Amino acid sequence: MQFFKFGLFLRVHINIGLSFITGIICFLTSISLQAQTVDPAVIKARIESYKIDARGPYRDIRWFCKDGTTVAPHESCGDPAAVQRARMKDDVIALGESNHIYLGQILSTTDKEEFWDEENGNSRIKQYELGKYLQSIDDGWVLRKGQYYRGAYQVEDEETWGIDFYKWLITRERLEHKFFLIRQTARDIAHRGDDDKTLNIRAISKTLSESFPDFMDLRVKIHGQPTADDVGQVVKFRDAHQSKLSSEKLSEFNELIRDMKSIYDTRDLVTFCPYLDALPTSNAMKAPLTNFVDDYVTLNSPMSRAMALADNIMVVRENINSVKSPVAKLHLLDMSLRLEELFLVEMSSWHAITISDLLDKICYEGLAATGAGFLEKWEWDRIVDKLSLQRDEEIPMVNLQDLFETGRHMLEWGTGMVRAEYGDVVNQYAQFEPLSRQFLDDRIRSSALLPLGESVSALGNILAREDKVSNNVLGIKDQGFIRGLNPGYARGELVVISGDAENVDIAPNKIYVFERPPSGLKPVAGIATVSEGSLISHIQLLARNLGIPNAALSGQNLEALKKYSGKEIFYAVSPRGTVVMKKAEDMSAPERALFKVKSRAEEKIRVPVDKLDLSQTHVLDLRTVNASHSGKICGPKAANLGQLKSLFPDHVVEGIVIPFGIFRKHMDQLMPGQSISYWNFLQNTFQQAEQLTTEGKPPTDVESFTLNQLAILQLAIKTMKFTDDFIGDLNLMFQTILGTGIGKLPVFVRSDTNMEDLKDFTGAGLNLTVFNVLDKDKIMQAIRDVWASPYTDRSFKWRQHYLLNPENVFPSILIIPSVNNECSGVMVTKGVQTGRTDDNTIAFSRGVGGAVDGQSAESWVLQGNGDNKLMAPSREPTYKVLPLSGGTETVRATFDERILSLEKLKMLRSMAGEVRRKLPGSTGIETSGPFDMELGFKDGKIWLFQVRPFVENKNATVSDYLESISPKNTASVNIKLLEKL
Repeated sequence: MQFFKFGLFLRVHINIGLSFITGIICFLTSISLQAQTVDPAVIKARIESYKIDARGPYRDIRWFCKDGTTVAPHESCGDPAAVQRARMKDDVIALGESNHIYLGQILSTTDKEEFWDEENGNSRIKQYELGKYLQSIDDGWVLRKGQYYRGAYQVEDEETWGIDFYKWLITRERLEHKFFLIRQTARDIAHRGDDDKTLNIRAISKTLSESFPDFMDLRVKIHGQPTADDVGQVVKFRDAHQSKLSSEKLSEFNELIRDMKSIYDTRDLVTFCPYLDALPTSNAMKAPLTNFVDDYVTLNSPMSRAMALADNIMVVRENINSVKSPVAKLHLLDMSLRLEELFLVEMSSWHAITISDLLDKICYEGLAATGAGFLEKWEWDRIVDKLSLQRDEEIPMVNLQDLFETGRHMLEWGTGMVRAEYGDVVNQYAQFEPLSRQFLDDRIRSSALLPLGESVSALGNILAREDKVSNNVLGIKDQGFIRGLNPGYARGELVVISGDAENVDIAPNKIYVFERPPSGLKPVAGIATVSEGSLISHIQLLARNLGIPNAALSGQNLEALKKYSGKEIFYAVSPRGTVVMKKAEDMSAPERALFKVKSRAEEKIRVPVDKLDLSQTHVLDLRTVNASHSGKICGPKAANLGQLKSLFPDHVVEGIVIPFGIFRKHMDQLMPGQSISYWNFLQNTFQQAEQLTTEGKPPTDVESFTLNQLAILQLAIKTMKFTDDFIGDLNLMFQTILGTGIGKLPVFVRSDTNMEDLKDFTGAGLNLTVFNVLDKDKIMQAIRDVWASPYTDRSFKWRQHYLLNPENVFPSILIIPSVNNECSGVMVTKGVQTGRTDDNTIAFSRGVGGAVDGQSAESWVLQGNGDNKLMAPSREPTYKVLPLSGGTETVRATFDERILSLEKLKMLRSMAGEVRRKLPGSTGIETSGPFDMELGFKDGKIWLFQVRPFVENKNATVSDYLESISPKNTASVNIKLLEKL
């Protein structure tokens, strides 16, 4: 007996010990899973395993009790509010913690705020939508088998949760800021509840599954995740088993199919009655919407029905916040979605007979797209007058071209909304599931943007026919959506890249088509992009400066060009935006001649070093420099900003300048661990490179040697020791000029080299600027990093592409106090696309550093006649702000309000006029313009940060060949609007 007790004691304690050890292992594993991001290849493999698992991503079925506990299916919570559903597998839960990726989400019992996921850009709710899409196109995707796992989820629980979620979600503020996203989610999240027909569907499908066990999978699907596709599956099942069906069972199948078709038939406006019933009688929308539903059957043409539908889609959007009840607002969102579905049906039957009809279609398609949230209301207000102008029997060709541009803008803004809202999640999923990329196109093509795109394309074809000259891009469809940005021509291999391009190896002799170009783009032969950013971003300015052909195109154009990726092509863009892209073997004689006469040496320029004054080895006050010092003691940023400080003292911050001479003095120090100075190492590098060229080594080998040596130099400069004189001088100037010691005030540390803003080379954005640095040690390190930045491969390659002596770069540094701009951007005192010298081109983004790094910025042309033309709204989902503690913070953006108010546009127009008047003829300014300015708004005031000459590639803009492919002057041509198409 005692032995038995001892054995029991031993077994119990061994079990306790094993449980403890197992627990520790699980705990440590959990920490490891949370700490380490799972590789996309691993996620892909897991997804494949879930597809063949009968439970998919789910572990087992449990009751989820109200107190947060779970119990087995055969037990009870003792709680009528408990929900029975599946639990996720451990690795699925861990993936959410490590990668913020959520697969096979079940909504019932999910925390509403976590699902909305606002701090992560609403990632989780967007993943739910993307997951539902993948399930619909890939046989259930991760739920290929799991969708038939009985009891994993119940649609009534999902719908109950959905209604509660929208009651919590739909507030006035959220609908104003996130209307598009909330409306889109209502397509995917169950919330409509059961009516008589849905109850009947569930009852009949249950009865049929009991009679036909093979029908069980379909019954589970209809009960758990019903879709319109289920109708066809039921019909297919009925037809396959018809010989075995009694008349009673056949009648049940027919009733099931009839009810399912009725549920999915959106043409029956009787289904709108519940939405209208939810509106209070006193609400201003109720009467017109009720009249619309009652009168719909009397509308006798697709055109009249489509117009009425578009009007009412917009009525819902404009008035939805007049309703207080969240449930009523949800009903209106559902009504809006049904209206859009009907609109697509009617648009497919509305065939334009004349150009006037086509313009009407474009107008109402834009109205419907705005009502559906693809455009913001303020954006529609900027263009609706152009679309709804009284049209005569004839209008000038230029007016029709303007209408076409307006239609194309609407399409670009609408597709940009989809990409801005869902792009990050799609790019994340595309790393392990390539099918994800189709989601964006599906959202676009299942919306009012689809007929809009078709109509705009048709108008583009008409214009191309009348112009006699049009785009000629490898024979692909819908070329009207392609438009040139920067003129130039190139020959090289075409490379088409969809999705994230940040880690793509870029070759200088290839032509790239990007969905969105990488922020640190190196020199290339040619560019075309879906997301163009702004016309005056650093990348666009460099491309324009170097004569690199650059065009914007649609996502569909990009897909169509993929089959030519890897082929050698000829690519040209005219000054007026015509685009030619053809196989190299199809080039004409004049096109081949372009490359025979082209001499790179003649196009390159030499950085002037003879005027350098390296004797200035003390830190300077910004107020003591002006434009005449540019390229002598400091770069043009500091010199021109000093000039601006004297001309616009209230619009320019104080600043400190570290001249070329201080850099050159530090370069005379010995490199760490070597017996050679930094300067001599640099000179030896270029001498050896020249020797390799003389010996006949291939240019790629010479470049590889040079870049390897510069990488060594760059790393050494990053650890360079400062002289005592310089440290003392810098401390004194911080205290004297900025009023505080180093480390007490956040500052920008900006590169400013002698090879920027030359007469024929801009050098915009090639070197480092360190944002909002506060800590003293970090400021000192930022100086080293800025000095080292001209020796990065990107900076050197751009200089080498255009300069004869790229080795003679001298960096100075401009240090200015941080200004936490509400918005910032670029203004060019010229119409970049129009060519008009009395226009101003503006691109602004929210926060700091706006519009220079390829952001999708809000762009305007302030026309010489006083009008302000919106070229593009911002579609940048995030922006940066500057905290007082230093560094940057990323903030989520919404698009419901414009960045530049009318008052701000007036201030910018006035500032452009002041710059035009004051800058030419002032000290050291050798040009009369145009000028390229970086500036921002803070507390209702403009702050100027940089002004440089706006440089274009004159060879590209005057090329006879490029002019030959441009549309001819059509100012005197009239178009008959009532003539049949």
